[in-house]
Amino acid sequence: MKRLIIDCDPGNGITGANVDDGLALALALGSADISLELVTTVAGNTPSDTGFNVAKDLVERLGLNVPVHKGAERALAEAPEPWREALDNRVHSSQLAHLWQGIRSPEVHQAPDEDAADAIGKLICANPGKITLVAIGPLTNVALAMERYPEMIDAVQEIAIMGGVFALDDFIKDTNFGLDPEAAQRVLTSGATLTLVPMDVTTQTLLTHKDLDRFAKIDTTLAKFVCETLRPWLDYSIQTRNLPGCWIHDALVVAWLINQRVATAADYYVDVELRPGMTRGKSWRFRPPLRVDVAVGEPTGGLVHVLQTVDNQLLVGMLEQALKG
Repeated sequence: MKRLIIDCDPGNGITGANVDDGLALALALGSADISLELVTTVAGNTPSDTGFNVAKDLVERLGLNVPVHKGAERALAEAPEPWREALDNRVHSSQLAHLWQGIRSPEVHQAPDEDAADAIGKLICANPGKITLVAIGPLTNVALAMERYPEMIDAVQEIAIMGGVFALDDFIKDTNFGLDPEAAQRVLTSGATLTLVPMDVTTQTLLTHKDLDRFAKIDTTLAKFVCETLRPWLDYSIQTRNLPGCWIHDALVVAWLINQRVATAADYYVDVELRPGMTRGKSWRFRPPLRVDVAVGEPTGGLVHVLQTVDNQLLVGMLEQALKG
């Protein structure tokens, strides 16, 4: 059984917010092979306090005793305002907020005094080699935890990250790395054991209304949570992304930890651009020897296991099985 921390930015029940973090949480909570020991939230897809309420609400609806801690409210250096404007208001400029009409919003909860970075660092360092950290939002909390508890770099069993984009025509950067490039760079070059799940592979995933119709026949609290919060996002994705459904980025990270047949992977050095300009936050990957290596220098950190292709049928099947509890 894998012992997990999930650091996330969930938006289930929030108008205009992506729901893939909630799917990742549901997959972990419904899988017999996973022991979810801590959930932390970070500003990203949603503000940190909003994500905290979503995660805490889910845990309480399921009657579970999983600790939930609120984390960083802004990036290490990146200005939050342009990102919040895009992430929080795009649904209104698209005039699609009505899709969430009647959807239950999470209740407001009191966050613990201990913040996410401390909770992450303490749990990993107290259990060396035992804890896998799943980071499916911006990496601010993870970078802060490494700064406060440098020993966690060696103590963590693995950090599995959703973030980065390498070769998709419609993207220069993704939200998770773009929102906090400094945090992404620190974690990717830390030397910890890393698996990276970039958008290049997560955009090969797809969940459709037909899939959700099957999920709706499952009589569990977890399935009801997923179905009621996923419907509006599915319709929003179909209308704004010209897809037959929606991508389920973050769920693939947890699925990989459960069953590595769900994807293929290869090892690369990975880094992130920090300089100002349009490529700030852009990620790249490489494997020596490079055909042109002028001014490249030696890579920082270690090799990163990067997912490349996905078995979407297996992924959706794993989600369906987990929702049965």
